[in-house]
Amino acid sequence: MEPNDRTRRGAALLEQMLGPQQAEETRRAWAQVSPDFEKYVVEFLAGEIWSRDGLDLRSKSLVTIAALAALGRPKALELNLKMAINNGATQKEVVETLLQIAPYAGFPACWEAMAIARRVFDEDRG
Repeated sequence: MEPNDRTRRGAALLEQMLGPQQAEETRRAWAQVSPDFEKYVVEFLAGEIWSRDGLDLRSKSLVTIAALAALGRPKALELNLKMAINNGATQKEVVETLLQIAPYAGFPACWEAMAIARRVFDEDRG
């Protein structure tokens, strides 16, 4: 089956945001558990939602990390923190985004997200 435009667009966007190796490893991990899940993420989430023109990738990343931190989704948060850095978000912007959710989502959610951000920042420097 030939990939459709959304699949191609989504795959290219994931490579742009994660780098080719990380994108491939991430997609492979999703597909090992559920090929349908990998398809939905690539085709719909990346190929449709993330590919919309309404916000730039940096803004989308900051909104996404706020939501994931508030929801307590550490695996997705870590991946999206990496994408945020690749999408041009600074460490200061990430920290400010996480501080902004503290009164709304709770200080424990902010604290846990900050710990994950610290790990991602350290990896990015290393």
